[in-house]
Amino acid sequence: MHILIIHQAFSSLEDAGGTRHYETACFLQEKGHVVTVISSPVNYLTGKTKSRMQWIDRQVDENGIEILRTYTYSALHRSFVHRVISFLSFMVSSFLAALSLRKVDLVWGTSPPIFQGFTAWLVSRLKGAVFLFEVRDLWPEFAIAIGVLKNPLLIRLSRWLEDFLYTHADQVIVNSPGFLEHVSKKGAKAVKLIPNGADPDMFNSSSGLEQKAAWGLAGKTIVLYAGAHGLSNDLMVLLQAAEKIQARKDITFVLIGDGKEKDSLINQSEILKLDNVYFFPPVTKSAIADVFAAADICLAILKPLEWYKTTYPNKVFDAMAAGKPVILCIDGVIRELVERAGAGVFVEPGNAHELAAAVLKLADNPVLCGKLGVAGKAIINQEFSRKNISNELLAVMEELERVHDRNNFSS
Repeated sequence: MHILIIHQAFSSLEDAGGTRHYETACFLQEKGHVVTVISSPVNYLTGKTKSRMQWIDRQVDENGIEILRTYTYSALHRSFVHRVISFLSFMVSSFLAALSLRKVDLVWGTSPPIFQGFTAWLVSRLKGAVFLFEVRDLWPEFAIAIGVLKNPLLIRLSRWLEDFLYTHADQVIVNSPGFLEHVSKKGAKAVKLIPNGADPDMFNSSSGLEQKAAWGLAGKTIVLYAGAHGLSNDLMVLLQAAEKIQARKDITFVLIGDGKEKDSLINQSEILKLDNVYFFPPVTKSAIADVFAAADICLAILKPLEWYKTTYPNKVFDAMAAGKPVILCIDGVIRELVERAGAGVFVEPGNAHELAAAVLKLADNPVLCGKLGVAGKAIINQEFSRKNISNELLAVMEELERVHDRNNFSS
């Protein structure tokens, strides 16, 4: 089967950002399928261009995956308007690149950004292929809730596009159980949960002490936040919590990543004179094991919005795969999972006082930290390992292809 993935934010192990799609592509290739990816040369997390800015830059990686990086407007983080222009530019360039491909059996579109989902649908119909649509966030509802999508016309158009893709997909997959009801109510004909997960082998490292020393933080208890620094992430609350426990010189907050809000966070940290907060640039997935090995506690945080109760954030699964205790400032379905696993401590989103108290509780109880970390790793191995989840996805794809072939034969 020739599988085409259209994903603007696709990242390999040598990129900053989530690599779930790359890991899955490698798995599919190992199983004998051919995988082609159309992506952007602009890193979605950093906004930096990683390859030559030309119409199509063709690459074949060491695993045999062909990656076509197509021209994309690069001012991704300048404003919401510029971001939409970036999305639209990729929608057009990825469509034109897809036309150059020969026989395609399945087109895997993913959202957000939702515009590339339309490209995936159109390509699938022109190629006579199966259309698999993946929902990673409930866009546009998240964008409306956070306040970046306000124009009534754009909201109506976005919701129309969302409904169109749900109803025209041969199969919809969601990465969180919290999305199932919304997607089904919107008219999706077939919905399957393929949850987020992690590969525990990617987090094996014995270099935690060396990494702490490299940061100049030897002997410190490190609270790690690794991920996007955006509006949704509510990292000002982290700074407020850090200020409350600044007297504890043995505790340090380390923030690794990038995003639109990073400069303002650094500025606020300087205003508050926070000597217990350190900002570092994002690292590649191949280097992330050492980062998590250096952490004593991991933090997952989002703004206290009702829609965010539906999410299964990647960073929670990464922390559990690394065997680290999680402080979870996110309510909803991910709280249910973490509490069922016994893998972390819940903190009311937006509450800096509770967050500071949770940090102190775990920092002063390494035995509890160890217990939470072991429990988190266990549930990843039992229920959310990348291999098992990839096998579930492959089964869905192969059944779609069988049904598609039968329908073509009968017609």
